[in-house]
Amino acid sequence: MTRMLVVDDERTLRGAVAMMLRGAGYDVDEAADGETAIEQATQRAYDLVLTDLKMGGVDGLTVLKRIREAQPLTEAIVMTAYGTIESAVEAMRAGAYDYIQKPFTEQELLVKVSKAIEKRQLGAAYALLAQEFRDRYKFDNVIGRSAAVRDVIARIVKISGSDATVLITGESGTGKEMVAKAIHANSRRSNKPFVTVNCAAMTETLIESELFGHVKGAFTGATKDRRGLFEEANGATFFFDEVAETTPGFQAKLLRAIQEGEIRRVGESKPIHVDVRIVAATNQDLHRAIAEKRFRQDLYYRLNVVRFVLPPLRDRKEDVPALVEHFLAKIAKKTGHRARLGEGVLDYLLAYDYPGNVRELENMIEQGVALSARTGVIQLEDVAPQDLAPAPTADRGSPERTLTHAVDEAERDAIEKALREFDGNRERAAEVLGLSTTTLWRKMKRLGIVWPT
Repeated sequence: MTRMLVVDDERTLRGAVAMMLRGAGYDVDEAADGETAIEQATQRAYDLVLTDLKMGGVDGLTVLKRIREAQPLTEAIVMTAYGTIESAVEAMRAGAYDYIQKPFTEQELLVKVSKAIEKRQLGAAYALLAQEFRDRYKFDNVIGRSAAVRDVIARIVKISGSDATVLITGESGTGKEMVAKAIHANSRRSNKPFVTVNCAAMTETLIESELFGHVKGAFTGATKDRRGLFEEANGATFFFDEVAETTPGFQAKLLRAIQEGEIRRVGESKPIHVDVRIVAATNQDLHRAIAEKRFRQDLYYRLNVVRFVLPPLRDRKEDVPALVEHFLAKIAKKTGHRARLGEGVLDYLLAYDYPGNVRELENMIEQGVALSARTGVIQLEDVAPQDLAPAPTADRGSPERTLTHAVDEAERDAIEKALREFDGNRERAAEVLGLSTTTLWRKMKRLGIVWPT
């Protein structure tokens, strides 16, 4: 049975709403204030919360934020006598599905409740399907619900039956190796090794010797013939991380391995046939590297058969909650320490820009779990990077709240400026802002931007 929580400090209205919902067949609990509602939500899972906006003590917005931190899939409807656009927009920003203005009829209430429950059920179904999808396609570390992540997963599935060479680009920490592993796990080579080579950590001679092998006397220290990784792991997937850090000489040999399917040991001219699948990654601008003669153009064309461009985490903040949940579960499995986010922490993580991307977020969560080992509750100061200002407190006048609002205002100003410049053309505005039209629409909805104004 669908479970609901009605929160209102006005007993008569609270009872009337609960009675309407019970009459429609719902399982309903009541809470006379915000503190009680938050406490009840920590003890029982709810599909939907209906809360008054203006209450003494803990208000409805705080109730929304605290309950959604504990139960991310719970939907919420705000009941308010202050039915202004400002209060509605603020409630939607806090995560409410909808709002309803007092006084309202039973029919109005049940229609909105029905739609909210339908969204909750779709969300639960999506989560289940996403887990089944990850189990089937082994996307354990490709986490998120953003359009960018869905596109990456769809492209991996499309090329799963191919041996096409793949190039993955993106800033450091965006998950290039995770995508490479998912490509390998879904290929016909999944029963073969996934060989990772960090090109930035090796000299030209060392990387050539490791990959292609060498013959006795090829260089100082080569006291005997040696087979390289290409020969040892024939049929495998080779992941060349930071491929732009290699020299043109090595690039020519890698080009031959891709183009001809053969290698030559260092110090030997005899070709050796190999069957490998190449996946390469870089955080550099390869077009600039080609212009500066640091990267071979012909190798670029050979690598750039299937291209994955991974966006930075700051451009897909909607993935942060799912990533946090994933990292908390991963750390709990590894260390046995379970923790949850304290008040205001999720807001802080959503406002942060992540110069180190997903890798930095994982480090922040790991740090938070370690520092909260005694209480099991991660506080703001547990996750804030130590080279920044101290983590803010969670009161209404706190720096954390100021930071969140500053980010929102900056996004709002940029979006409105772009819309004005292009007379409300969302496609042109999205292009200038570097967003998809879907992402622009979502940001406009979240920020309460109505266009034309």
